[in-house]
Amino acid sequence: MQRSVIHTRPPRHPQLRPGHPLPPRHPQHPPHHFHPPHPHHPPHPSHPSHPHHPPHPSHPHHPPHPHHPPHFYHAHNIQPQILMQTDHGPSPYVVDINKVTLENPNYRTTLWTGNNLQLTLMSIPPGGEVGLERHKDNDQFLRIESGQGIVQMGRSKDKPDMRQPVFGDFAIFVPAGTWHNVINIGTEPLKLYSIYAPPHHPHGTIHATKAIADKMGD
Repeated sequence: MQRSVIHTRPPRHPQLRPGHPLPPRHPQHPPHHFHPPHPHHPPHPSHPSHPHHPPHPSHPHHPPHPHHPPHFYHAHNIQPQILMQTDHGPSPYVVDINKVTLENPNYRTTLWTGNNLQLTLMSIPPGGEVGLERHKDNDQFLRIESGQGIVQMGRSKDKPDMRQPVFGDFAIFVPAGTWHNVINIGTEPLKLYSIYAPPHHPHGTIHATKAIADKMGD
């Protein structure tokens, strides 16, 4: 009895043959094959050979915009005041007191005068001093921002009871009627600010030097 022989045929689709990888899931987007550059033809620097190009750097003539200052500066149009040649009192005023004190070039600059107190900036040159003085009706607060000096205070003009060195961040409290003096013993200007209560100098007072202040009797 003759047996029938069944001949099997390979699949018609060439990619479905045994041992052949399956077709890509999305034929319309075939995988990208990376081909290293030829050793004699290096890739152009503006066209890297890596399949995934890094983000394009910022244009040298158009740098990214810097970060904006805090939101409330934009919302209320408030900016720290650096101008030191104007008395801003008695209007509301906000300022970087350390910055304006260090930048003050004058022996005395009245920065803010109100009805009950006054703030002045001072720059005392090396070897200079305020001079022994007394304010009968004014309490006074002084703060050293930079430099070094000597403070003298007392009830007697001839012999002050207190003599103390002061440096940056030191505060000085002068009660009304007390004789006092501040002397710069350093090699750099002594930068400080002073608060009078009530105000002592006329609104807008500016003395470029101590000689000018002495000449005006202030």
